Amino acid sequence: MEKNLISVLLTLCMLLTGCTPKPREHYEMRQDLGVYFTNADAVVESVRAALVRRDYSITVSYSSHRDNLEELGAIVRELMEFAYAETDSPQEGDYLRYSMGGYTLHSSYRTEGELYHYEVTILPEYYTKAEEEQAVSEQVKKILHELHFDRKTGDFQKIQAVTAYLREHVRYDEIHAKNPNHHRKATAYAALMQGQSVCQGYAAAVYRLLREAGVSVRILTGTAGENAEFHAWNLVCIDGLYYNLDVTWDDVNGNDACFLKADADFPRHTRDEAFSSPDFYQRYPMAAQSYAPEEERS
Repeated sequence: MEKNLISVLLTLCMLLTGCTPKPREHYEMRQDLGVYFTNADAVVESVRAALVRRDYSITVSYSSHRDNLEELGAIVRELMEFAYAETDSPQEGDYLRYSMGGYTLHSSYRTEGELYHYEVTILPEYYTKAEEEQAVSEQVKKILHELHFDRKTGDFQKIQAVTAYLREHVRYDEIHAKNPNHHRKATAYAALMQGQSVCQGYAAAVYRLLREAGVSVRILTGTAGENAEFHAWNLVCIDGLYYNLDVTWDDVNGNDACFLKADADFPRHTRDEAFSSPDFYQRYPMAAQSYAPEEERS
């Protein structure tokens, strides 16, 4: 009787202590994909590291008890989702996910008895080059040094300072906004190095700066505005609760209407399904009211 076919891939165990992000801890067994990796942890870690390095070719090997070429796309999608998982690194998680536009695949296999041994080559399509990401890293360090954060600086003060910095130094990229082939506009490189980007670039810059500063932050995507166009913004955490932060809209409109808002005070923004599920809200509990500094609460 043919053995059950197993795929060993990680399931997120993201336990939050306050607002501290935790990396994936372990993989769980899966029965629905006819594949197994001999060391699933190492496979995901190697893919993630290669993406951070901006490697243009990533090779993954796995084995199966049958021909599963038709499942190959699902296997790689699953693997990439685990590689995009939130970790403690500012260069991984959402920052990595939104720094690329997809990938193409090449594959080959050989048989050995009843086993099929596959070799899959992933060719990522990055929005930035390795040297550009190095420039971003150096710029982030410079900016945080200029902001003079120390151990006494609270999360609210960090969020406030980063928001003010971006609003002063970045402008919305009206020239390239409607150009689908100009991908750099959607990166932290565009925001921090070129001084202009679209919403995704603002959100990536917020993510990178605040995560480097020790603040729990996510990049959310969905639709916004009267025409329900694609949009990206951030969730940020203060004292164990999360708030919406849309630096793009506040910069363009010249106000603070989207600064640290509860969902009820954040109209015309609709999250993508991945960020609106009960599970996501459980992992990232939203504040019932928009944030008010202590001096405003007293």
